[in-house]
Amino acid sequence: MTNVTIQVLEGVDQGRIFRNLATPLTIGREEGNLLRLNDERVSRFHAKVQVDNGDVILTDLESTNGTRVNGNVVQIRRLRVGDCICVGRSLLLFGSNEEIAARMATMASSTRHPHAQSAAGDVTEGPATIRAQTLPPQVEQNVDFDLNLKEDITAVNGALYVGSRPLPPLPQKMTPAQAARVAEIFDFLHRGLTFAAENIRSNEDGSAVHLNYPDWQKVMAVQMLLARYLRAISEPESLPE
Repeated sequence: MTNVTIQVLEGVDQGRIFRNLATPLTIGREEGNLLRLNDERVSRFHAKVQVDNGDVILTDLESTNGTRVNGNVVQIRRLRVGDCICVGRSLLLFGSNEEIAARMATMASSTRHPHAQSAAGDVTEGPATIRAQTLPPQVEQNVDFDLNLKEDITAVNGALYVGSRPLPPLPQKMTPAQAARVAEIFDFLHRGLTFAAENIRSNEDGSAVHLNYPDWQKVMAVQMLLARYLRAISEPESLPE
């Protein structure tokens, strides 16, 4: 079992420190939450914190007003000491002052020694975050990838379809740690494309768009990163340390 500390920086409970909370735990305004907040904008059971494979995982429990980590809306996310969690009108700091100071020291050491690695934490098994679903039909490898979607994207038993065409399925029975890592990758690449598309300009009749060279290079960088991820999955030994 791993214990965590969460400090309240802003909100009705500002200044409170919840020390050494046993995981898994839930955050919310109702009795029954190990971390209970007096914030009417916080859902009855707003979010869950658990440990899986050494990672501390935060999961939004379909809250009314959502959950943010370091300003980004999240559904599931790995937490690192020093992360800021926003629920309702409350701002929470993950970790104690001692843990944050220790992480800062480790980061400074890693800057001096870029190949240094931290030791793995305790392993606590948790329930699957993405549960097994009926797999969609086999996806044809040579199917046209039409980005001008003319049909609705729908979800059936956890699988995504464009019209009647199945999209590649997500891995099944992912642990919370695996689901959080996959979400991080998708979010990272999604933000890269979002930044690249911010300055797109169209001509007067809207028949063509212009992307300046620096932003085009951002798109190319995302494509390169996707290629590197694919290589890392299929041939991890091919990448340099």
